[in-house]
Amino acid sequence: MQTGGSPARLKVLVAEDNIINQRLIVGLLTSLGHTGMVVSDGEKALKCLAKMKVDLVLMDVMMPNMDGIQALTAIRAQEAVEGGHLPVIMATSHDEPGEAARYKRVGADGYLAKPLDLDRLKSEMGRVLALR
Repeated sequence: MQTGGSPARLKVLVAEDNIINQRLIVGLLTSLGHTGMVVSDGEKALKCLAKMKVDLVLMDVMMPNMDGIQALTAIRAQEAVEGGHLPVIMATSHDEPGEAARYKRVGADGYLAKPLDLDRLKSEMGRVLALR
């Protein structure tokens, strides 16, 4: 996540309904030098993405109104029509075997189990963004 020797400052959309997790994730992103913008469900994430450009989405799987899988599916459907690719990392507290493969099949670029920590977040963001 380096460009020209200086750290890349990323705009990250955080779709997360739990306020404690919202604060944790924004704090982690801030400590990495990035900006985190928070929405509380997938529907609000799609509305936000229609209005502004972000570098990455960190998407909770289980949210009210529209969950992360539904939002991810809508993002990928729009990309199929308009082109482009927005990196999306799915996050869930229901960490079970096969979860990462399941989310990859529906279009996720990465996966993190909660609770998140700085090292795993940094590593997964770096891996996903290196694929671009």
